[in-house]
Amino acid sequence: MSLKSVEAAREALLLGVEALASERVALDEADGRWLAEPVRASRDQPPFDASAMDGWAARTADLGKVALRIVGESAAGVGFAGAVGPGEAVRIFTGAPLPVGTDRVVIQEEAQVRDGQLVIGSGPEAPTWVRWCGADFTAGQLLLAAGVRLDPWRLALAAAAGVGEVTCARRPRVAVLAGGDEVVAPGEASGAHQIFDAAGPGVARLAGRAGSVVRQLPLVGDSQGEIETALRAAEAEVIVVIGGASVGDHDQVKPAARALGAEFLVEGVAMRPGKPLWGAALPDGPMLLGLPGNPVSALVCAELFLKPLLAAMQGGDGRPVLETARLAEALAANGPREHWMRAMRVPGPEGELRVRALPDQDSAMLTVLSGAGGLIRRPVGASALEAGEVVDFLPLARG
Repeated sequence: MSLKSVEAAREALLLGVEALASERVALDEADGRWLAEPVRASRDQPPFDASAMDGWAARTADLGKVALRIVGESAAGVGFAGAVGPGEAVRIFTGAPLPVGTDRVVIQEEAQVRDGQLVIGSGPEAPTWVRWCGADFTAGQLLLAAGVRLDPWRLALAAAAGVGEVTCARRPRVAVLAGGDEVVAPGEASGAHQIFDAAGPGVARLAGRAGSVVRQLPLVGDSQGEIETALRAAEAEVIVVIGGASVGDHDQVKPAARALGAEFLVEGVAMRPGKPLWGAALPDGPMLLGLPGNPVSALVCAELFLKPLLAAMQGGDGRPVLETARLAEALAANGPREHWMRAMRVPGPEGELRVRALPDQDSAMLTVLSGAGGLIRRPVGASALEAGEVVDFLPLARG
């Protein structure tokens, strides 16, 4: 099968993927989830005209008078019970309701109390210092649309609307299966010719941050039967298989998938790193996503393919959002595969941020990826670029 482009491979994997069933989720459990139903305001916010500053509630018509009689106080949660008439003012604090009869707040820096009366130094041209009812949002207004991913700022908006629960798509279950006779789990004793599994833990954490419920399966060897058994027992909507997808005698992952009746959607992508990437669907529903064994390749492919797949299963769009950036240093021409180069932001002329491709792009160099701030995308056959020219840049989420 010919190699697909990155875009074509991603769309082939996403074709027909639908959001999982929805469920009600408390706000304190909804961070990072995708909304399945919109959030609308149940009332105006603020629900009343409120003071934006500490000061005095007064009538604009009274600002030119010599002194105003102080008739009470309005505090947050405990408003002034009466109405304010001509020549009167009320002490008011930030967040307190504006008393009936007043239409502005005179900040305390612009007024003085003399002999029990208020003397105002500002005129009618001064700011009103009032947060008017409904200034933020109004009853029935759409605040968050279905398909939006929740974060602390959007959760605060929902809370301000009085929403205690939201409807989200169920989090997909992801099983991560890594292996090979040469791989051992971190912390275990290793042989002289073995390496520690780095891709498995990294991909599992990435999938978790993408909103899924993740389980790392025990490492498997290079036995087709062992791999088949692990795939059958995975119990997940997405099974991520790392390594074992080349054409050597010890690469038994694809034969195992075919033995289980997998329908292959992608078998190789014209990209670097990540050419061996593959994707398939098992007859009983689970998706298989095969990532390269090299940890850098696996993580780059997870960023470009696994995250969008998991977003689609939650009703969202997780396709990479590229920025444009200027190069700090020249880049050579690119070859026949789309290249996603590990890069970092660096100061440019006059303090502007530019991007610089890191010197070692080997797909086994985790020290390089761990220090990268993002990926420079180089199209197939792209010509050489000089410093200062523009490239596509995909920031990598940190923290």
